[in-house]
Amino acid sequence: MLEVENLVQEFRREFEAIKNLEQWIQARDRYLSRERGLLTRALRSIGRLPPEERPQVGKRLNEVKEQIEALLEQRLSELKAQMTAAQLERQRVDITLPGYQYPLGMRHPLQQVREEFERIFVRMGFMVMEGPEVEEDYYNFEALNIPANHPARADQDTFYITTSLLLRTHTSPVQVRAMEKLQPPVRIVCPGRVFRRDAPDATHSPMFHQIEGLVVDEGITMGDLKGTLEFFLREAFGSEIRVRFRPGYFQFVEPGAEVDISCIFCGGNACRMCKQSGWIEILGAGMVHPNVFRFVKYDPNKYTGFAWGMGIERVAQLKYGIDDIRLFFENDLRFLRQFN
Repeated sequence: MLEVENLVQEFRREFEAIKNLEQWIQARDRYLSRERGLLTRALRSIGRLPPEERPQVGKRLNEVKEQIEALLEQRLSELKAQMTAAQLERQRVDITLPGYQYPLGMRHPLQQVREEFERIFVRMGFMVMEGPEVEEDYYNFEALNIPANHPARADQDTFYITTSLLLRTHTSPVQVRAMEKLQPPVRIVCPGRVFRRDAPDATHSPMFHQIEGLVVDEGITMGDLKGTLEFFLREAFGSEIRVRFRPGYFQFVEPGAEVDISCIFCGGNACRMCKQSGWIEILGAGMVHPNVFRFVKYDPNKYTGFAWGMGIERVAQLKYGIDDIRLFFENDLRFLRQFN
């Protein structure tokens, strides 16, 4: 019994010295550990006592164990409360301090150009439409008068997912899908990402952006195409530019045209940017091929229309004087902040 009381006094001294969780764990293990705890060993030694002493000593040891466990539980609650208070103090917010100045984001230059073009065409009465980037071969080629094994497919190295699914090579499939749903008159623009298997360099990217347009109605002529595009290009690049149309070939239009604008850098006087020609090629256009109308169940004897398409990156490069298309996709904030 004397040893038991000495054990109690020893615990009380150590208990008073517990100031942190580490000391609490050491005290708990020293007295209550299942293998080497002092109290545990004392309880196991009861069997070696004379029979008449065992009940009294056993009762006292159990009382001591309950007291030690209660005291340890109390001190653990106190330590947790202290740690919580200390943590709250460390995390305390001084509401009198000025707030943090977080940097604001900005519109990507490609998005800025896209939205500018969309606004121009919406003012002209066009509707903006989008479509899937993973497209069916039928909409990307077949319905645009580009049948299987047609030589024109070689001009668009393509990312095929299956034999009938691919990453679209232009946004023209949106025009086909729109004509399947709408009856003339149709007046839409189709912006979005497109994909071609091009090796990245200063002027090529396997992923880039286009914006295309389509007008279908009775009596649409080449004059409507020229008037629409001239108005758009002068709105986008300035009223002083000149516009010219040259014959061009595209599988889904007939006749087709390449559209140039006078060089925005030298005013058409010839410079390095326009290769001394005074002109910059800006887009392709033409009258919708009758075969395309037949795919969407439009009567080509009743309806005519025109379509056009251009690359947004190319225009952004011209507008902002950027000489490498890869800068648009590198996410370099030093570059992007210039367009805020």
